[in-house]
Amino acid sequence: IIAQENSYFSRKTGCHPPSPCHKTPPHYQHSCRRKKKICNEKLFGIKVVNLDISFREIYSLSMKQNISFHKKIRATSLALLLATSSVSYAVEPTSSPSTAFAAPSVTPLTPLTPLTLAQALQKMQAHYPALQAASEELMAADARVRQSKGSFLPQITANAGYLWRDPVSEMSFGGGTPMQFMPHNNYHATVSAEAILFDFGKRSHELALAQNGTRTAGEQVALSRREAAWQVVQLFYGILFLQEEQRVQQKELQALNKALEFTTKRYQAGTATSFDLATTKARLAALQSRMADSAHALERNEMHFCRLTGMNATQPLALQGSLMASVAPSSNQAQLTEQALKNRVETRLAREAEAAAGQRQALAGKGGAPQLRGNVAYGVANGYQPDIDEIRTTLSAGVTLDVPIFSGFRTTARQQESAAALRAATQRRLDAEAQAATEVAELLNALQHNGEKLNATAMQAEQASLAASHARARYENGMATTLDLLDTEAALSQAELARLQAAYAVTLNCYALQRATGEVFW
Repeated sequence: IIAQENSYFSRKTGCHPPSPCHKTPPHYQHSCRRKKKICNEKLFGIKVVNLDISFREIYSLSMKQNISFHKKIRATSLALLLATSSVSYAVEPTSSPSTAFAAPSVTPLTPLTPLTLAQALQKMQAHYPALQAASEELMAADARVRQSKGSFLPQITANAGYLWRDPVSEMSFGGGTPMQFMPHNNYHATVSAEAILFDFGKRSHELALAQNGTRTAGEQVALSRREAAWQVVQLFYGILFLQEEQRVQQKELQALNKALEFTTKRYQAGTATSFDLATTKARLAALQSRMADSAHALERNEMHFCRLTGMNATQPLALQGSLMASVAPSSNQAQLTEQALKNRVETRLAREAEAAAGQRQALAGKGGAPQLRGNVAYGVANGYQPDIDEIRTTLSAGVTLDVPIFSGFRTTARQQESAAALRAATQRRLDAEAQAATEVAELLNALQHNGEKLNATAMQAEQASLAASHARARYENGMATTLDLLDTEAALSQAELARLQAAYAVTLNCYALQRATGEVFW
């Protein structure tokens, strides 16, 4: 139908499309295609880009033209054909003709379940390898305690053997048959038990030292769990802070893009200079650089967070939380200091180390003490008169006293070493207690300072937002310069970031104070 109406289109629009069999230059073909597009738009109201077909317009246009009846019928048929086939043009064509009219399949996205801080801490305790290693160390310490307890029990052994001996002792009386005192074939099997009866408390000190090692291993588990939880808290709120920072930067980016668009229009109109345009572009480039740094820091924190919690780093991460602290720690410094000296893991470890050094000193003092041991044995053997080949039962018991006389001054050296180690452990305990008290005072001071800073930055952000809205209105009305607008937008962004940083600092200070006082927050 379109081919038959080419002459009519040419008369109405002045467009002369070439014949398909006629070879035309490429530029003329392009020109004819452009004119054909224009003439289609003129006659039928067709928008070729989005194929918005109007049947009413095509039909009305064909009826208004002064053409013959059969041409009106053809135009009407063309309108109906285009109107009914508009649905197929609305769908993007695919490689298979059978699916050209099918609606595209959309895979529903599974919404991410936000992860709270409590859930993240639970994942950390279940998957973090360092905690598993600390738990294994605790089991090893328990095994050492059982080893020390074994020294209070008798040691039972069993042995059996065969011995062939030649020559053997024998004696003859009056030239008769010699009497043999031991056989050539000797057999024996014995079960013996040996126990330390008295050692002047040496085993008791060894057991106490092993039990001290178990308590130390338990404190190490608590320390590892606390430090891992502290890392999770820092990363959790660090990710929240970086996400909020990106939102602030995105708002600043939108404002700068709008300022750039308005400045470009003013520059094209001759009411702004190239300096204003270059300044806006420089501010925009600097913001994009900061946004790239924030994105890199966020990605790094997410990777470390997934490592601690055992999550898949390739999956999207959604966190649920707020930068505002949900805990209200006590401001009584004396009470918090006393709590830190009693419950802080480092102070408990220092006390355990001092106790262990005391046990080693006491053990070194027992190095020269005598030791009384007893043993008993029961078994079977041959070689006893009157029948040396007969297997008989045997029983023996005895007591042994071991008294060290000279050990090359090793006992004295051990005593000196243990005394010096005890004094060093005492100093480390004092240092740990002083450090705990200082940290509590420092965190209380930082918490108060950051709380005041949070209030000030909140007011600053509110005033900066008001100033930015006024600056935008003044700039659009030509009452403010580009630098004024950019400075105001930068001040607003800095005020919002300062408020976020203050909230982030307050939150971390609260958890750091709980960590310093030994309070369990995981």
